[in-house]
Amino acid sequence: MNNLRTYFAFLSTLLALFATGLVVFLVHFLYGTPIATPLVECLAPIGVGTFVLSYVIAHFLTEPLRELTDKVRNRKDAPEFTFLGKGRLAEADELSDCLEELIQYATVRQKELAVREKRQSEFISDVAHELRTPLTAIRGNAELLQDPDLPPAMHDRFCETIINESTRLSNLTKDLITLEKIEGSKTQTIEMSRVNMKRVVEEVMNNLYPILTDRKANVAIVGEAPDILGNADQMKQVIQNLVENASRFIQPGGHITVELCGLKDNCVVSVKDDGCGFGDIDPKLLFDRFYRTDSSRQRGTGGTGLGLAIVKSIVEAHDGTVEAVNLSGGGACFIVAIPAIPAA
Repeated sequence: MNNLRTYFAFLSTLLALFATGLVVFLVHFLYGTPIATPLVECLAPIGVGTFVLSYVIAHFLTEPLRELTDKVRNRKDAPEFTFLGKGRLAEADELSDCLEELIQYATVRQKELAVREKRQSEFISDVAHELRTPLTAIRGNAELLQDPDLPPAMHDRFCETIINESTRLSNLTKDLITLEKIEGSKTQTIEMSRVNMKRVVEEVMNNLYPILTDRKANVAIVGEAPDILGNADQMKQVIQNLVENASRFIQPGGHITVELCGLKDNCVVSVKDDGCGFGDIDPKLLFDRFYRTDSSRQRGTGGTGLGLAIVKSIVEAHDGTVEAVNLSGGGACFIVAIPAIPAA
């Protein structure tokens, strides 16, 4: 009884009986005709006839809704099924379109959520793995230091290992915090201003001078580039990470070149080195968190595996792109392109 067809038929019948009763009353009031007339006797047939006719009409009116219900059930059993299509009722077609859009949106969001959860799970696993290595080394060497008969030379070596692993642990923690701040800033407002990238590069080189000198790196800054609208501190982080990364993979006396230029309304900064390159791998993998290539880029280089991931996050937050290529003469080149401020 609780369906639209029955409600429609009852409502139509009540309206028909009310209209019939009103006519009888008016005829009686105007002409003095007795209420008990053949017209009154027709109330029952009129009610039954109206109910049946209304029920039939309601049946055809509600058929598009029943078809839509069947399509929804089919969609549940077969996710690839689509119930878009034109029927006999415009309102039902509009509802079908809305449902299809809602399902498509929910499907996309579900896939995005699954990817995000997978990345979070992988990230937690990677962090746990990366933390386990230095912690194990620190604990192992600390236990060896408890030996009262340990020679002084071994004592100094174990202490040095503990210091080095502690430093790497601190750097890893710092990079994790930096990456988290950058990822969080994508949903927040970043303080932007006009940034001269050549000035940024020069400041970074001055800050890295002791490290680059210790690694006997020959550094050159070439060219000019248009200004960008960005965050100067984050841009310094990008250049610093790329230059430090390059300095780890060159031989003593090797060369690092930072080249600036303007190309297609972009400010382009390229960091090139004459080191070992990154081999025959997909360059996109270099920007994954904790990714390392072959033995030439293992933990012995001192990296945390997050430097290039930080670079990618910062550049994308500035609507830019970052790419990596192997140079034909040896070495690697990392290219950052960020939209430039239009010339006045």
